[in-house]
Amino acid sequence: MAIKSMTGFARAEGNVAGFAWHWELRTVNGRGLDVRLRLPSGLEQLEPKAREAIGRHLSRGSVTVNLATTSTGETHELHLNERALAQVMKAAERIRELTDAAPPRVDALIGIRGVLDVVEPEENEAETAARGEAMLATLDQALGALVGARAAEGGRLANALSGQIDEIERLVAIVRASPARTPEAIAARLKEQIARIMEAGTGFDPQRLHQEAVLLAAKADVEEELERLTSHISAARELLAENAPVGRKLDFLTQEFNREANTLCSKANDVEITRAGLALKSVIDQLREQVQNIE
Repeated sequence: MAIKSMTGFARAEGNVAGFAWHWELRTVNGRGLDVRLRLPSGLEQLEPKAREAIGRHLSRGSVTVNLATTSTGETHELHLNERALAQVMKAAERIRELTDAAPPRVDALIGIRGVLDVVEPEENEAETAARGEAMLATLDQALGALVGARAAEGGRLANALSGQIDEIERLVAIVRASPARTPEAIAARLKEQIARIMEAGTGFDPQRLHQEAVLLAAKADVEEELERLTSHISAARELLAENAPVGRKLDFLTQEFNREANTLCSKANDVEITRAGLALKSVIDQLREQVQNIE
C-alpha cells in the first residue's frame, strides 16, 4: 500500500567553512499544500528554490519549515585597532602621571572594547552561491526523511483503514442476511400495518390502503443501499492500493458511505437492522477521522 500520512517531522544539518545550519520540518493535516517557510535574515534568496523543493516532495499538508544558522568562528580573524590602542595607551600614561599607577597589562588592554575586534572575512559571490546550494541539498535530505516518516505513518493508517473497511463489509453482510428482509417477514409486517390502518379508520379507503402498502414496501427495501455500500467498499480498497495521493478521493468516498448508512437507518424497520446501521455509522465516522490524515 502507498498511503502516506500528512503528519511528520524531520531534521537535517550541515556546515561549510565555519558556517553551520539545520533545517526542521513539521507537517500536519491540510486541505492543500500550505507552506510556512522561516529563513534567517540575509538568506531570503533561498526561498524560491526551497519552495520548489518542497513542492516536488509533498502534495498536501500544512508544512512548517525552519532554517537556523550558526557561525562556528573557524574563519574569523582578529583585527587590532592600533589607533584605539594608541589612545588607550596615551590615557594610561596620563593616569600614571597623575596617580603613580602601575603600567597597564596587555590582557587588560586587549579587553577594552574597540582595541581588538573579531572580523568576519568578506564572502565572494561564488562562495555565497556554493553555501546556498549546500543548504538546499540539506533541505532535500530533510524532505526525503520527512517523506519516509509520512510513509511509515501512512502504513499504520492503511492498516487501520483496511480494518475499518472490513468491519463495514461485515456489518453490510449482517444487514443483507437479516431475516427481517425476507419476503415473508416484509409481508407479515405489511399485514400488521394494514390491520392497524383498518382498525383506526372509520371506513375502508382503498386508495389510502394502496399508498400505505407501497410506502411500507419501499421502506422495507434497503437492497439499493446495500449495493451502493458494497460498491463503495470495493472502491475504497482500490484507492488504498493506488500509488498516488488519494486523501481527497477517500474523503469524498466516506461522505458517500455516510449518506448510504443514513438512508439505511431511516428505512430500518427491524431492531437487528437498526443496530447494524448505527454500528455502521460509527465505523464510518472513525474511517472519516482517519482519512483526514491522509495525503
